[in-house]
Amino acid sequence: MSELRYRLLTGPDDRAFCEKVSEALENGYRLYGSPSLTFNGERVIAAQAVIKDPGDIA
Repeated sequence: MSELRYRLLTGPDDRAFCEKVSEALENGYRLYGSPSLTFNGERVIAAQAVIKDPGDIA
């Protein structure tokens, strides 16, 4: 399966989420826009879009 050009990473705002974003950056994605945060009544949920240029997709 080919890589996606656009991904929206989401999850609780914790170390695991930061590791997910860091891994995407290490795999050639770059941040797209600002992160978003919301509160679901129990915890803060973060979202960050990442993109890859068409020539960088395997």
